[in-house]
Amino acid sequence: MGLFDFVKGIGKKNTAAPEPQAAPTTPQATPVEPSAQEVANKLLGHVKSLGLPITGLSVSYNGASDLATVKGQVQSQADREKIILAVGNIDHVAKVDDQLTVSSPEPESKFYTVKSGDNLSKISKEFYGDANQYNKIFEANRPLLKNADDIFPGQVLRIPA
Repeated sequence: MGLFDFVKGIGKKNTAAPEPQAAPTTPQATPVEPSAQEVANKLLGHVKSLGLPITGLSVSYNGASDLATVKGQVQSQADREKIILAVGNIDHVAKVDDQLTVSSPEPESKFYTVKSGDNLSKISKEFYGDANQYNKIFEANRPLLKNADDIFPGQVLRIPA
């Protein structure tokens, strides 16, 4: 458990379906930032959509500090880390307060922040000395990654031992 830092504003846009809203009666000059509760609801929906096993999941968001707090219980360290990354790699989030508990504690993975020009083979070469071990990193980040080319600068990835 602890506090994890992310780069705010470069994460994926949260693709959870927005709540239907009534059409505005007057045009708005600037886009309205979502409320903290709306962000929290979208983060919760995003984590649930990944299908990771978690009991008692709750997500809160503080817009003033861009802090998302995640609570619940998971079976494995890998699921814990995937949930933290799923929340932290969203554009409104700068920090994730991990309050998840793990039923079967295991050693933590390393985290790596993707740089411009990186690909999974290059990251694999850096951590394992073998570019062909990229699939280990890809599998460790599923379902967050849909394919091996689905990474972007600033994204944080799990690097298993």
